[in-house]
Amino acid sequence: MWIADGWKDYEVIDCSDGEKLERWGKYTLLRPDPQVLWSTPKKNPSWNKLNGHYHRSNKGGGEWEFFSLPKQWTINYKELTFNLKPFSFKHTGLFPEQAANWDWFSELIKNSPKKDIKVLNLFAYTGGATCAAAKAGATVTHVDASKGMVTWAKENAASSGLADAPIRWIVDDCVKFVEREIRRGNKYDAIIMDPPSYGRGPKGEIWKIEEKIHPFIKLCSQLLCDKPLFFLVNSYTTGLAPAVLTYMISTEVKSKFGGHVISDEIGLPVTETGLVLPCGAAGRWQK
Repeated sequence: MWIADGWKDYEVIDCSDGEKLERWGKYTLLRPDPQVLWSTPKKNPSWNKLNGHYHRSNKGGGEWEFFSLPKQWTINYKELTFNLKPFSFKHTGLFPEQAANWDWFSELIKNSPKKDIKVLNLFAYTGGATCAAAKAGATVTHVDASKGMVTWAKENAASSGLADAPIRWIVDDCVKFVEREIRRGNKYDAIIMDPPSYGRGPKGEIWKIEEKIHPFIKLCSQLLCDKPLFFLVNSYTTGLAPAVLTYMISTEVKSKFGGHVISDEIGLPVTETGLVLPCGAAGRWQK
């Protein structure tokens, strides 16, 4: 498992009974987590000192209950600064476990003999990977179907000292954008994608990951340059095991460019128990 253990401003304090207790900077949040199937003693005092608690509804969805939590605050990861705010369906605008991937590809970018690395970040959300790649020295194209998420990502870039970095911000359906880039003849040294399990594009386009992910990886492989640097696929869909990611990336990327593929779970250390909370999977190709 790849573990995001480099955080100072974030930690999973404990987890039990379907919920995870987290510290986000100065604030303690309690949120549901479908992976937490166990019931363990809640000995840590932070269980009783919450700033926010997301309650899941039996009818689907849920709502936040706040106790002295600001509408927005920031946390840092190394040289990056992220703006957080609780919003619909339990999220805060950041997936801290992705730091394990940020560290991996940042080193590849920094150590590449090629100096102008072009990275395409698809389903790019609030720009964690975009900021990490730009901070490492890459030129980044950030694509997400949500205008609000792209605006949030721009705020994160500005907070991270990247307001003038070479980042192209695109609000578009990712599939349609990739198809247009292929027609334009554009190429990238690296591609990052974090596709949702289910989603809709700006014009109602439906995305179901089980149906769309392999054709999309195949499509994106056409955008890679002759000697690409890396290809990263993230998944939070339980049906997509790491071995499935390896198979798809091997079929469409390794078969064309050589190199090697490795996939694994990504996770976060839990302070109270010393165990690691699984948080999805990632497939990595590199030359």
